[in-house]
Amino acid sequence: MQKRIQSVDVLRGLVMVIMALDHTRDFFHSRAMVDNPLNLETTTVALFFTRFITHYCAPVFVFLSGTSAYLQRNKKSKAELSSFLMKRGLWLIFVEIVVINFLFSFDPGYHFVALQVIWSIGISMIILGLMVWLPLPAILVTGLVIVLGHDLLDAFELSHKAPFPLWYDLIHHSGGHALNEHHNLFVMYPFLPWAGLMMLGYCVGVIMRSENAWLRRRFLIGTGLAMLLFFIVVRWSNFYGDPAPWSSQSTLLYTFLSFINVSKYPPSLLYICITIGPALIFLALFENTQNAFTRFISVYGRVPFFYYVLHFALIHSLSTIAFFMRGHSFEEGWNNTEAFSKFSIPGEGYPLAIVYLIWAFVFLSLYPLCKWYDRYRAAHKEKWWLSYL
Repeated sequence: MQKRIQSVDVLRGLVMVIMALDHTRDFFHSRAMVDNPLNLETTTVALFFTRFITHYCAPVFVFLSGTSAYLQRNKKSKAELSSFLMKRGLWLIFVEIVVINFLFSFDPGYHFVALQVIWSIGISMIILGLMVWLPLPAILVTGLVIVLGHDLLDAFELSHKAPFPLWYDLIHHSGGHALNEHHNLFVMYPFLPWAGLMMLGYCVGVIMRSENAWLRRRFLIGTGLAMLLFFIVVRWSNFYGDPAPWSSQSTLLYTFLSFINVSKYPPSLLYICITIGPALIFLALFENTQNAFTRFISVYGRVPFFYYVLHFALIHSLSTIAFFMRGHSFEEGWNNTEAFSKFSIPGEGYPLAIVYLIWAFVFLSLYPLCKWYDRYRAAHKEKWWLSYL
């Protein structure tokens, strides 16, 4: 039986822990709901990088989801893999709409539903489940065409003055839509570029499964460095690859921040390059690293979905407790329509240092549960439903 690839678990665990920082900031930082932390006119360097570092989470997780799908080819036939990916994709979409949206808002009426990263992973898995029937070169070419070419739509979108229809927003443009008088849908993660990225991750699974360690290391480091060089050259041109051009700022440091401030919704070509490039290098450098840190962080990487659901529940519960501690009533929170959460008030919250302390408490307190579930799943491989959690 093929062993798990440790560097994949370590990298996935690392981005899961970092991801919790962004969600902690969403619920606890005093400026989280009133300003964009990447707005160079109002942000600080610390706040900018607090948000920027979390850019690595979604693309790395989507990419590694594709890689993990390929690694399952040793255990599943093509038909079994296709069926599993499509069923898991449908399950993730259901969890996004029903579970994650409730944990994010604490609104049983679901008046505002957002399609975020779990939705994008789900729909991308369904697409990959269909694509696995094709030859690997066809999947690779399709993924490259999508990732390299989807920014051709940027000019059209920037010149389009009217609202986009829902079907287009689902594919490539973030936007909100009124479903009826009381319910709204917001597409945060249009699926096209994410599906292309998952296809590329699937193809990289060939390299990750190779027994030639030298070839794998050379490919990962070489491709990662090439992506970073491509990012620098293309970003410098301000010609293609991201809808938001960089510009000179009042200081060299802020000019650098403008240069790396690329678009996530949807993920631009340059956003993918600056996040996946370092991730590939990380996979090469940490392939054989065994220490206390890698053993600790890989626990989160082996149970990412379990951790994802729990961390939302914990962060929002802590935020709700803080809401009441600031003197607000249940009625005030229940009738709140000013924020994504029933029990949040825009402009209220804490300094960034407190956010970091709460973040550390969140991921450290979830470690025992993640450790327990990791062991439970390893000891009960016969339970098919565990593969969906």
